[in-house]
Amino acid sequence: MESIKQFILIGVLSISFLCCKQKEGAKSTKMDILPQKTIELIGSYASSAYEKRDEGYDWVGVSVTKKTDSTIHISIRSRADKKKPTCTFDAEALKLNETTYQSNFEGKDILYVFNKTSLTIKTKLKEEISTLNYFCSGGASLAATYTKLNKGLDQTQIDKTIFNKTLSLQNISFEISSTGKGSFQYLKIKPFGLEIDNSEINMEIDGSIVNAEIEDLNSDGFPEILVYSVSAGSGSYGNVIGYSVNNGKSISQIYFPPISENLQVNKGYMGHDAFAIVETTLMQRFQTYNEGDTNANPTGNIRQIQYKLIDGEASRRFVIDKVIEYPTK
Repeated sequence: MESIKQFILIGVLSISFLCCKQKEGAKSTKMDILPQKTIELIGSYASSAYEKRDEGYDWVGVSVTKKTDSTIHISIRSRADKKKPTCTFDAEALKLNETTYQSNFEGKDILYVFNKTSLTIKTKLKEEISTLNYFCSGGASLAATYTKLNKGLDQTQIDKTIFNKTLSLQNISFEISSTGKGSFQYLKIKPFGLEIDNSEINMEIDGSIVNAEIEDLNSDGFPEILVYSVSAGSGSYGNVIGYSVNNGKSISQIYFPPISENLQVNKGYMGHDAFAIVETTLMQRFQTYNEGDTNANPTGNIRQIQYKLIDGEASRRFVIDKVIEYPTK
């Protein structure tokens, strides 16, 4: 009888042991199929020649920074200490999936495909790959696979251009770029396609360039170019630098009225504004401040100002067409 009890006890222990092993095995299997960590896109990437930069080789670098949860900024710069920069490009790219982002240039889609160690830049359609030659000189192209670096790009060699954007409309193009350090930058606007005067415009601005847009705002068959800047410091006061094409032959500056000159709309204004073209209207939007608000915590309404472009006595100018206010919640 005792031997039977021992046999039963051994059997129970054996079954318990097997069950434990099966549970451990099941747990191990679940751990094995845990999803991998999201690829870290943000950082610096460089062409293969970057490793030989000390031997005088030309190279191209890509800096990727986060803008929002669904957008990144792509900044491409190349070596500039020994020769004119080979490639210069900036774009806001929209997230398609966890590893792919997309921007658009003149109706052509540019893809940015990431993996753990590299970034590949190409066009969505193979037949449009020549589009990526536009931003480079000497037959070079943005189309390539760039290796991710453990640290930033070599600042002793890299092109110091801060902002760069090329815009085209109605067979007229503008290349907008800025350089400089600190609270002042130098803005350069180079037009192409004008019949008489394609002279380059250079000016010093207080602040930094954040974006540029092109549109035929007065519907005369020729474009206007608008460059948006923000001042340095906590206020980030916005400004618009605009130029209008005169019958396809030359350009002249557009007057943009400062908010400070208009008592109707400047009440509660403390900067932090944003600009955008919506159809043929320039929009300015900012949150207003109530008395006692700190710079970092406005509690007033959102104010949206709509401007239209008109012909003035000396030049074209923006005038306020409509002001709309609405609560933040």
